[in-house]
Amino acid sequence: MPHLLFPWRKSIAAAILYSVAVSISPTAKAAAVPESASASFAIPASDDGLPGVGPLRRQDWFQAHWRERRAGWAATREQDQGSVVFLGDSITEGWGGGLGAAFPGLKVANRGISGDTTRGVLIRLADDVLALKPKAVVLLIGTNDLAEQGSPEDAAANVRQMIEACEAHDSRMPIVLCQVFPSSASEKRPAGQIKALNALYLEAARNRANVTYLETWPMFAGPDGDARASEFPDLLHPNEAGYAKWAAALRPVFSTLGLIVEPAPWEPEPGFVSLFNGSDLTGWGYRPTAAAEIESAKRRDAASARPPVRIFHPDRVSFRGVSSTPEGRYLVRNGAIVVATPPEYRKIQQLWTERDYPEDFVLRLEFRATPNADSGVFLRGTQLQVRDYLVAGPYNQLQHFRPQEWNVLEVTVRGGSALCTCNGEVIESSFKVPASGPIGLEGDRGQVEYRRIWVKTLP
Repeated sequence: MPHLLFPWRKSIAAAILYSVAVSISPTAKAAAVPESASASFAIPASDDGLPGVGPLRRQDWFQAHWRERRAGWAATREQDQGSVVFLGDSITEGWGGGLGAAFPGLKVANRGISGDTTRGVLIRLADDVLALKPKAVVLLIGTNDLAEQGSPEDAAANVRQMIEACEAHDSRMPIVLCQVFPSSASEKRPAGQIKALNALYLEAARNRANVTYLETWPMFAGPDGDARASEFPDLLHPNEAGYAKWAAALRPVFSTLGLIVEPAPWEPEPGFVSLFNGSDLTGWGYRPTAAAEIESAKRRDAASARPPVRIFHPDRVSFRGVSSTPEGRYLVRNGAIVVATPPEYRKIQQLWTERDYPEDFVLRLEFRATPNADSGVFLRGTQLQVRDYLVAGPYNQLQHFRPQEWNVLEVTVRGGSALCTCNGEVIESSFKVPASGPIGLEGDRGQVEYRRIWVKTLP
């Protein structure tokens, strides 16, 4: 049975009727590539000699759709050069014209084929994607492997081959690897298998500087791990609200990769002084890690099956006039300090102001987090968690938090206590802080951006 091709079609039956109509429409026939020209884009008749492992669909409807989609793309290959290529199955194909509208000014190419599997994508990667010399590739694939009783291990092996092929083509080309979205056991895609698949995808992406692993599963999954009907009416394909959430998750990553340009507001309000000039890391640096902190971290990590990577700094380092730290963890993009996604998945590191703050003060800033991201703001050296709160906690009951959008954090420090709010909601009413110390930004997992970082001294 074909997958739903467009998000506004409300049932699988409607999608089937649409597919049949297209196949017999005189207009569609007139626009189609001749059979002789499209034959080279057909699915091979046998698995012999094909790359990859696992299922490859060969149902009649799928073979026709696969061939026609690929032949049509061949005709637009020149005009699609240098695009950000979205690669996947019906979820990608179903974005349709909404894909370009979601990212104004960004040249995109949709290379989704309804019903495709990881092996099918691997087979067509060179012709459909790499031949476009893409600026970046956004990959979402694997749900149909599970429906076809393929193993998570085989699907992950195919994704690893895709990553390696992209790296061989251009080692600097960014790849955004999206977690497979939640679905349902009723769709032959149980939550346990999807979680296992995503865990294997993480291992395929780990320690690859050009790959951003985007945690798209937790932002969609309901309490039982299945898709929410409010965003996935058929428990498989997102509706308009679902696509909007996916776009919001991608937008911060695109900004950091330099694929889109966003406004860069940073001028402080009256009474405030900016801790960040909007263009470089002047006023910020690394501080020597205290011996007690190193020992405490070692004790915590000893109890963990897979402890995070931790970066300790032996010396004070200033980043005056510098727009990126040497290893690229902290960088300035579009008027924000970005705590970039670590290739290791979790890497704990801190950036500090060069001066301390013994006086009472108000700190106000804006932050934006990718799904399930974990960061923090240090207040005189004590950490206040800054995260994708609704998914990662700890403040997961906030009513005004805007996932993957800019949020306002305001902290009023008086003596040894701080009142902390997010978009006006109290998250900590009496947060204990030392008598003096710097302000800092921590990185852990995912990407978090900070902008409009202002401080006002209180009388």
